[in-house]
Amino acid sequence: MNESELIARYFAPLAGPAGLGLIDDAACLIPPPGCDLVLTADALVAGRHFFAEDPPDAIAAKTLGVNLSDLAAKGAEPLGYLLSLALPPDWTERFLDEFSRGLGEAAAAAGVALLGGDTVATSGPLTLSITALGAVPHGAMIRRSGARAGDLIYVTGTIGDAALGLSLRRREIAGGALPAWAKTLDAAELIDRYLRPRPRLALTPALRACARAAMDVSDGLIGDVRALMRASGVAAQLDLARLPLSAPARAALAADPALLESVVTGGDDYEIVCAVAPERAALFEQLADAAGVAVTRIGAAAAQESVLGPDGAARRFARDRFSHV
Repeated sequence: MNESELIARYFAPLAGPAGLGLIDDAACLIPPPGCDLVLTADALVAGRHFFAEDPPDAIAAKTLGVNLSDLAAKGAEPLGYLLSLALPPDWTERFLDEFSRGLGEAAAAAGVALLGGDTVATSGPLTLSITALGAVPHGAMIRRSGARAGDLIYVTGTIGDAALGLSLRRREIAGGALPAWAKTLDAAELIDRYLRPRPRLALTPALRACARAAMDVSDGLIGDVRALMRASGVAAQLDLARLPLSAPARAALAADPALLESVVTGGDDYEIVCAVAPERAALFEQLADAAGVAVTRIGAAAAQESVLGPDGAARRFARDRFSHV
């Protein structure tokens, strides 16, 4: 099929009114009154950001989810997204059937529609890029640079599941045996956390009400907390004994404590880390609970950095985050 037929079959059904049926050269989006636009873009390449063997619907969910996670961390409500798709020579109709289905399901769950984009051929690996658009009340976007010494540092959800899941997914694809630490836990749960991010869009009202600074945790908790604090001109004092862990991650660490470094520096969590003034902490926890999003205080902003391990001793790591470059 040609490009027009491909768009009409797989992507036009995902378009909202602003996308004009994907038959025009551009979309026309009217932002809500009194709001600023928030824009973010991420590119994902097979073999670097996901495995070419990953399920197509999961690839789609991740491509959209990583962008929605950025919007959530800024306190923005998603308005829509643009998709650019570079297809390798071996693409199949089955792949696009499953990819477009997964993209539609992820978008419907977030209440967003496709606005447009581009589809091209490539001799290289499958390459995907999404630009997501969101809106916040005028002047209310949460930046990285607002934290102050004494602010409490919170993180959503659980940390490290995706990094552990990535390790297991790599072995799964290679046909390798499970490592000893994974033989008595739910490996499927960890792999699913790697495959399908959970953007914390439900937390945006709580963030706008209480957070001074925020960003999503995409490349590793330690490195991303450092990036957040550095942008604010402060440092972090972290207590890893307070680290929120899922049951499988906790079991993995009990079996192999050396996995802690992967858990806190491995990336792909797509949780949110934020700084909250002490006097707003109770309200933040209350609003997060009402939104159904678990939040955990893991430290505080301060003049100098310190990282305490689960045993209370100072910890250093060979690297602080994952790099895709």
